[in-house]
Amino acid sequence: MSTTSERTLGRAEHLTIELPGQRLAAVVSGPAAGPAVLLVPGFTGSKEDFGPVLDPLGDAGYRVTAIDLPGQFESPGPDDPAAYAPARLGPVVCAVATRLGGSVHLLGHSFGGLVARAAVLADRTPFASLVLLGSGPADLGGGRRERIERLRPLLATHGPAQLYATVLAAERGVPGYTAPDPETAAFLERRFLAGAPAMLAGMGDALRTEPDRVAELAAAGLRTLVAHGVRDDAWAPAVQQEMAARLGAAHAVIPDAAHSPAVENPAGTTEVLLGFWSGFRRDFEGAV
Repeated sequence: MSTTSERTLGRAEHLTIELPGQRLAAVVSGPAAGPAVLLVPGFTGSKEDFGPVLDPLGDAGYRVTAIDLPGQFESPGPDDPAAYAPARLGPVVCAVATRLGGSVHLLGHSFGGLVARAAVLADRTPFASLVLLGSGPADLGGGRRERIERLRPLLATHGPAQLYATVLAAERGVPGYTAPDPETAAFLERRFLAGAPAMLAGMGDALRTEPDRVAELAAAGLRTLVAHGVRDDAWAPAVQQEMAARLGAAHAVIPDAAHSPAVENPAGTTEVLLGFWSGFRRDFEGAV
């Protein structure tokens, strides 16, 4: 079993990315001259969700930047829930990619995959490739959607603290639940409570309403990988495999992982990503 967690940041350095009207918290690893990689987290997540893969990807020669989206953890965000729709967050990701110098390998995890897709559809030019990690073609279904719908009123009436306590109690009741170590548990609670309430509401709403934009993404013509854990319990693996087929994308299943492969199996996740990006490098170098 992996001993990594969201606190496994290794040698990654914290920095702030200043954009017009927006300040984003980020962590970065790898050589400054390496090919740029941009990692976008999912709902209730943060840059730390990629912590265990930052140094391995950096050691492979990539300059890896992971961000908190607006409203997440250490990035301030607006008070309007509508501002957290993927179509509204996509241009922010485009701006970060442009700041990184373009030719960016973009990866979005879960809800971050919907945002990454929106970024590519808003402006394909800053991106060299796209990875959709544990993400799907449209709105979320199944048990996770039901939980969002059930708990959405609680956020409005009782606030994030009560919402977090209710979510944690529900998770503890799931068969096979394994509690994190005390320090990780404290971090997860602190991260959740640091998020903007409007972000929790807006991203939750977007996960219930996002349209299917797979055909649009396929038409964009950007080299894409769809990857997920073998036990992913958000968008079902079969749904993600079908999405890959519709995109004409590469498809990879990460063993010993569920919905958070970068934490659950960082070595397997790193292997999949490096295999995809090294193929891009070979094609690029051969074309020069």
